[in-house]
Amino acid sequence: MDVLTRRRFLVASGVVGATALAGGAAAYRLRDVLATAGDGDPRARTLVLVTLYGGNDGLHTVVPHADPAYRDARPDLAYSAEEVLRLDDGVGLNPALPGLHRAYGEGRLAVVRGVGYPKPDRSHFRSMDIWHTAQPDRPGTTGWLGRWLDGAGGDPRLAVSFEPALPPLLAGERGAGASVPVTERETTPRLGAEALAALGAAAPGESPARARAAACFADLRAVDGMVRQVRAADDGEGAEDDGESAPATATGGARASLDAQLDLVARCVEAGVVTRVFSVSLGGFDTHADEKQLQQVLLGQLDAALSRFADRMGRTDAGRRVVVAVYSEFGRRVRANASDGTDHGTASNVLLLGAPVDGGLHGEPPSLTDLDDGDLKFTTDFRDVYATLLERVLDTDPGAVLAGWRGRLTGVL
Repeated sequence: MDVLTRRRFLVASGVVGATALAGGAAAYRLRDVLATAGDGDPRARTLVLVTLYGGNDGLHTVVPHADPAYRDARPDLAYSAEEVLRLDDGVGLNPALPGLHRAYGEGRLAVVRGVGYPKPDRSHFRSMDIWHTAQPDRPGTTGWLGRWLDGAGGDPRLAVSFEPALPPLLAGERGAGASVPVTERETTPRLGAEALAALGAAAPGESPARARAAACFADLRAVDGMVRQVRAADDGEGAEDDGESAPATATGGARASLDAQLDLVARCVEAGVVTRVFSVSLGGFDTHADEKQLQQVLLGQLDAALSRFADRMGRTDAGRRVVVAVYSEFGRRVRANASDGTDHGTASNVLLLGAPVDGGLHGEPPSLTDLDDGDLKFTTDFRDVYATLLERVLDTDPGAVLAGWRGRLTGVL
């Protein structure tokens, strides 16, 4: 697995450059976004885009367990009908996705099948470049949401990324979205250092129980300080010669947990900020070997984070206008390799989650026998998904962003 820094990943994509840098992505903090609290349109919907870097295996996310060709292609990796979380008689969700399975049963999860683009590319960088720009023939220098941002007024806070570097999809021609560090997530935002120290200090005349509680709190603060020092030291040792301290691989993805990223998204939505688009990510899906266990761990993280977020969003009017879209740069090949894994493939699923979503299975599932050199043939163009999100969530004309594209998903939003 080739190791690169995030900066090199962005440079390799060919999208980010002077435009994104001019947008001042790194100059924003959470307080800058929260400063717009109450300024958002209370009737507007919000898009949360979740990128799964590395090429998530769609056939082991939405499993066609009843298809004999699936078992024939993956005799040692295939899930049985008893293992999956049933959607219908033919397909089921990976067993690591119980929260999303519940959402499906409640009509809040749509599974869009066979999503891809013409002449697919199996390179992480090139394929993600295509997904970010929505220009499969010849990717340009702007992202599809960056172009939307240009037309929406250009305020970077309209499109916020909680990833360590601005994703190319938020780079416009005249500006870019805001990249906000997740390190600002705090469990006790109202207590300063002095107040926290006082909680761990002994007080004259206090009871033995209170003294023990104070001592325990002081110990916890000391351990937390040591952990922070170790992490800081690891970051310094891991820095590469281009100055980027946060390591990444071709699988990309933010270092902070998806749960932490979505926690900040939830805070912003509940505060009523002006932001209409949030970008978050989870990496590690390049499962060339020992896929079954690794993907279950990653999908378990995805499921837990999305389930908590969706449940939280269901408690407020603003949250009930949120739509989450989950995608990856490509799926995996149909046939397993010799290392109990799968190699880079083509078409996969896009998941849409939220109260505005008309749940269920959407789109035609690609054939597992009528293949393109061993890969799935896409049945839904990814620009249909983007056009639907632009029109139904962001209230904008998709043609202006997607070069006149007319395709749409039907019955999803």
